[in-house]
Amino acid sequence: MRTEDDRFWFEPKKFGYGAGKPIAWQGWALLLVYTLVMLAPAPALEWDPILGLGIAIAVWVPATLLLVVIAKRKTRGEWRWRNGESD
Repeated sequence: MRTEDDRFWFEPKKFGYGAGKPIAWQGWALLLVYTLVMLAPAPALEWDPILGLGIAIAVWVPATLLLVVIAKRKTRGEWRWRNGESD
C-alpha cells in the first residue's frame, strides 16, 4: 500500500530554494547515477582537453537539466524560498 509520501524522493530545503536531501532510495539512486554521468567524460578530458571539454559539456548540461526537472517533480511540497520557518 502506497502512501502520499511514497511518491516523493526529496524533501524541500529548510533554507534557500530547491530540493534538499533525498528521502527515498530513488532519490539516492538518482544522485548516484548523476554523479557517475558527471564523471564519465573524464577520460575524454585527459585524452584531448579541447574535444573532451566539448564532450563533457554535451553530457553535463542535459544531465543537470534532467536532474533539476526530476528533483522538482519529486520534491515534497513546492520549490520556493525558505528561511527556516515551518511550512
